[in-house]
Amino acid sequence: MKVPLGSIAIGALVVGCATTMEAPRNEAVADLAPTAGNSAKGTVTFTQKDGTVLIVAKVSGLTPGNHGFHIHEKGDCGAADAMSAGGHFNPMSKPHAHPSSPDRHTGDMPMLVADASGNATLTAELTLMRIGSGPNDIIGKAVIVHKDPDDFTTQPTGNSGARVACGVVRKA
Repeated sequence: MKVPLGSIAIGALVVGCATTMEAPRNEAVADLAPTAGNSAKGTVTFTQKDGTVLIVAKVSGLTPGNHGFHIHEKGDCGAADAMSAGGHFNPMSKPHAHPSSPDRHTGDMPMLVADASGNATLTAELTLMRIGSGPNDIIGKAVIVHKDPDDFTTQPTGNSGARVACGVVRKA
């Protein structure tokens, strides 16, 4: 039986495409902009990986040292001080705590640590938060960088001080 060459070429193309296509990635991003009187800015990416979310943050314009870093409940960075973003994202009504604690706000994240030049990078994998579905969905929420360290104890904020940068989480 003769098979037309065109059929072979189309079949090879379909098989080739099927083997090189990757599954769609469930990703989100927040572009951080400084609040009034500050210069902090950067990007935070979020990638859903089964039951965790991989967070990669790159922030500049900070004072050297530790800075509180959280997801806040409202995706509104419109106020000059970013207070329009509301409090920490906490759909399960848990206490504020270190991100290694299972009993914490969904929006509690590890501290950003800025070097002597004011640059901070962070890579962390966290549970609780989700991208695109469920009550712990971070799409449309705000990422906030604070002026001071998070003590992971003071309720409900961690005593992290003023908000120096804000960005809304959106699908990538």
